[in-house]
Amino acid sequence: MDFEYEEDKMGMTVTSGSCVLEKDPQNLIGISIGGGAPYCPCLYVVQIFDNTPASRDGTLAAGDEIVGVSNRTVKGRTKVEVAKLIQSIKGDVTINYNKLHAEPKQGKSLDIVLKKAKHRVIENMSSSTADALGLSRAILCNDSLIKKLEELERTARMYKGFVELTKKMLKAFYDVSQTHKQFGDVFTEIGVRDPQPNASETFMKFGESHRNLEKVAMTMVTTLKPMLNDLHTYLHKAIPDTRLTIQKYADAKFEYLSYCLKVKEMDDEECTYIALQEPLYRVETGNYEYRLVLRCRQLAREKFAKMRSNVLEKLELLDQKRVQHIVTQLQRFLSACLKYDQSCVEVMEPHQNLFPIEVDLFRNNSVFERAEVGGQSAASRPYADRSDQADQDEDDNPVSKSFQE
Repeated sequence: MDFEYEEDKMGMTVTSGSCVLEKDPQNLIGISIGGGAPYCPCLYVVQIFDNTPASRDGTLAAGDEIVGVSNRTVKGRTKVEVAKLIQSIKGDVTINYNKLHAEPKQGKSLDIVLKKAKHRVIENMSSSTADALGLSRAILCNDSLIKKLEELERTARMYKGFVELTKKMLKAFYDVSQTHKQFGDVFTEIGVRDPQPNASETFMKFGESHRNLEKVAMTMVTTLKPMLNDLHTYLHKAIPDTRLTIQKYADAKFEYLSYCLKVKEMDDEECTYIALQEPLYRVETGNYEYRLVLRCRQLAREKFAKMRSNVLEKLELLDQKRVQHIVTQLQRFLSACLKYDQSCVEVMEPHQNLFPIEVDLFRNNSVFERAEVGGQSAASRPYADRSDQADQDEDDNPVSKSFQE
């Protein structure tokens, strides 16, 4: 006894409508058709091809049921007959359809989630390893854009090393500036306390030049600090943002591959039942489950194509910025080093003839000791007396007189 199953829409709804499509020069509208007699009670859109009249119109989508062509019913016809009917019509073609309204999350079953996990696992496997483990590999595995992620990680490590070296260099220049400052303080103090005018003036000038060197070194630090900030921005903002985009692209790709694999499995299942001449419930009730997966595959493909475009754009901009960034930072660094060297020469060049100078160490020692004694104690008094006697001996010494002159 022959009987027909009622349509099992799986909680989805449909609305009727029509659209007019202009054929392309190849006499096509850009859709592939599935279902139809003798196994399925309805015909439906399997795929919308890119850059075709159907894709440009945007009305039809994968999973929509085709109920008529130019107001001619197609119920009970095969998909081949409907394709020939569309091609036989001259000029524009009117497609009468039942629009399938489905949420993408309805088609994201546990099977799809597991398939995504499988694709993640085999992404970096070689073909021989995947075959040995019995894992099939999709055509989009070993994507060159995913390989870019490894290159991006190498770039991040290079910039991280660059940042660390720049920090060490800034610390070194700061330490040098503090050393110059301490030298300046010491030489200035010697100049203030030296009793001989020439030596005092020399030490004062030399101390002042070291203080100027400290200012030059701090200027160098100030110049390099923005460079470090730029490197931080590139390392902690530009690279992570691109890395996140690549990861989102990979997730969209794995989801698309999962739906492609699901469609292939359902096609194989249908072919098996046809070969056995056995009825398949989902096919005889309108094949809504299959049409739902087709719709999800189309949406996943659109998301995948959009993410791929974003990744290509960001990688191109990142590569351009990396080249320009490295060149700019190196130029800034070399300019700062050159300016630092020139400034140091300008500071020290006027004082290159300050030395050697003659210093009476005995007299200086006496003066320092006298200054340190101040209101001297009994224990320190003999040193002061010895200094007074030394001054008297110096006045009687002709060599000392000539040195002072």
